[in-house]
Amino acid sequence: MMNTMTLSAKLPHYVRLMRLDKPIGTLLLLWPTLWALWIAADGVPPLHVLLIFALGTLLMRSAGCVINDYADRDFDGHVERTRSRPLATRAVSPREALLLAAGLSAAAFILILPLQPLVIWLSVPALFLAASYPFTKRFFAIPQAYLGIAFGFGIPMGFAAILGEVPAIAWVMLLANICWAVAYDTEYAMVDRPDDLKIGIKTSAITFGRFDVAAVMLCYAAAFALLAAVGVAAARGPLYFAGLLGAAGIAGYHYTLIRERDRANCFKAFRHNNWVGAAIFAGVFLDDLLRRF
Repeated sequence: MMNTMTLSAKLPHYVRLMRLDKPIGTLLLLWPTLWALWIAADGVPPLHVLLIFALGTLLMRSAGCVINDYADRDFDGHVERTRSRPLATRAVSPREALLLAAGLSAAAFILILPLQPLVIWLSVPALFLAASYPFTKRFFAIPQAYLGIAFGFGIPMGFAAILGEVPAIAWVMLLANICWAVAYDTEYAMVDRPDDLKIGIKTSAITFGRFDVAAVMLCYAAAFALLAAVGVAAARGPLYFAGLLGAAGIAGYHYTLIRERDRANCFKAFRHNNWVGAAIFAGVFLDDLLRRF
């Protein structure tokens, strides 16, 4: 029986539960955090802060995945893409999942203890957002917007770690991340829309309906416009804006992938958002590098 399995036998199931085999989610959390740390530090942030946030991002994304699968354990078996997840197949018990999520969250909290007190205070709403997001799919028409807040909360925490405060541009960056998250997670939701309609889960892809492609592109445009405003407010140079233009070009490519609403291409577009985040970070990084020479 599964409950008699050794830890070593269960480990592959825990890895899959935490999505360690699928790093795209961690990257989508990490890029906005890196944007924030570099802009807040006006250059390369302190190494210990960078390492804490990188590892903390991995831990909290893993905890979020565990909580998500716990919340969806009775739904995932009815969705083509998720029916083999460990909780859906009962390879991992709900109790084990809750203990794993608690352990990951505790480890992330311990990591930030050496940082500014404001970071520790901000970790409270960050944990609440991560834990509550999976349940918003029951009642919120666009849960992807809530996800954008949860995925982007490393932005105010990053500014707090560097500056000891959260300036206005941090909240503008968070708003930009919300728009970006609605764009990429709507692409993701377009993959599962037929299954989600059957089981009654709410998603932006269902809410936007036939305007889904237009909504995705408008959200991309809003995200880039807000980040451009951040660049102006922070007196960034031309390479910063070149990074935004590169990201916009990638978003244009996504339009070609999602316009026919093919499930495989929509999923490809979602995964490709790693390069949107990377292009924006490259602009931030190279802009700082140029100003030092």
